[in-house]
Amino acid sequence: MRSRRIRRHSAELDVTAFINLIVVLVPFLLSTAVFTRLSVIDLALPAQSSGVEQLKVDELKLEVVIRPDALEVGDKIGGLIQRIPNNAQGYDTVALAQLIEMLKQRFPTQANATVLALPDTSYEVLVQVMDAVRERPVPASGKGQPVPLFPDISIGDAPLVKKT
Repeated sequence: MRSRRIRRHSAELDVTAFINLIVVLVPFLLSTAVFTRLSVIDLALPAQSSGVEQLKVDELKLEVVIRPDALEVGDKIGGLIQRIPNNAQGYDTVALAQLIEMLKQRFPTQANATVLALPDTSYEVLVQVMDAVRERPVPASGKGQPVPLFPDISIGDAPLVKKT
């Protein structure tokens, strides 16, 4: 008597769907990784001062304080340089950029600046002020490149002013 054997075929693994997924997923992940780096601004917290700072004539410790009614540009050691009141559109970042350019001409080797903001300052205002301090914008004609002014920006909390 002859027995019947059932022949079982070995199952094959179909990986074409997985390969299609990888072919689509890898370029997508690579392209998004490149674009996220473009939107990052490197920042640092302001250094803590240890005791009395030495006065140096040729050194500027630039601070820009964002107040609700104005921008206050000053030297950490020397005091207030200029107060730029708000215009009809809000903060006058054009006047701030012009003042920062003049300061850069006087202190060409300085690259550090501190932007101090109140807790209720909007993110958009903070970025606009940082952009004005960081580099001179490209002219409207589109020719030329941005010129760095004070690219090393630290951010912190603005000191509160007591009302009398």
